[in-house]
Amino acid sequence: MTDLANHKEPLYIIKIGGNVIDNPTGLDSFLRAFSNIEAKKILVHGGGKIATAIGEKSGIQSKYIDGRRITDDATIDLVTMVYGGLVNKKMVADLQSINCNAIGITGADANLLPAKKRPVKEINYGWVGDVSAEDIDSKMWLLFLENNLVPVVAPLTHDGNGHMLNTNADTIASILAVNLSSYYEVQLVFCFEKNGVLLNVDDENSVVKQLDPDSYHQLKESKSLFAGILPKIDNAFDAINKGVKEVLIGNSSQLSVLLNGESGTKISKK
Repeated sequence: MTDLANHKEPLYIIKIGGNVIDNPTGLDSFLRAFSNIEAKKILVHGGGKIATAIGEKSGIQSKYIDGRRITDDATIDLVTMVYGGLVNKKMVADLQSINCNAIGITGADANLLPAKKRPVKEINYGWVGDVSAEDIDSKMWLLFLENNLVPVVAPLTHDGNGHMLNTNADTIASILAVNLSSYYEVQLVFCFEKNGVLLNVDDENSVVKQLDPDSYHQLKESKSLFAGILPKIDNAFDAINKGVKEVLIGNSSQLSVLLNGESGTKISKK
């Protein structure tokens, strides 16, 4: 295993959103850039619109409240098949074709991501799981990484009682980054269709190059940021405060330059 007495090895934990998955050409380009990263790496993916499309063909209508999917009995079966099967395994096969030795997983495999079903409060989200870094056993993740396997993680966890749970991919990436920061120098990277955190959501050139707690507070106070990006930034600062080296947010089509600091938004303590 990694010797903690020495300088920590780098580890990239990269999350891609559903809009990337829905674009075959863009996804292929992203996966090629991802495969070229020479350091240890983990890919966490969202679901995209494929589950919704397949569900409609099967008579399963997607239900959302405030943009969050309600995961009833039929829907958890659907997303398990689509996210953990079709989307995940196609991505793994694509990576294998470009000599990246990937292994596709859900949180149930080897008990990698134990979770708790979200309690019912004002809204019943159904089979939705909440995860925490403290509940993850690092040993299996280290086994993959130290044997040069590249985990490709579907946004699915489990409750330990035989139920799969639909879980936010941003959250999975963040808690993995926190958990593994004890062993590696972790860079957490959120890739989506925008060029970074934008001052004007309609202007791809309005990228905020750097965010620290002070500048973020000022931008939030002045309501200068699109509300939809705030949970991603909050996740990022939470990870930074718990040991992650830095967080990058940027366009999936610019992965190489994003990792070099030449595009996107860098989030750090200062």
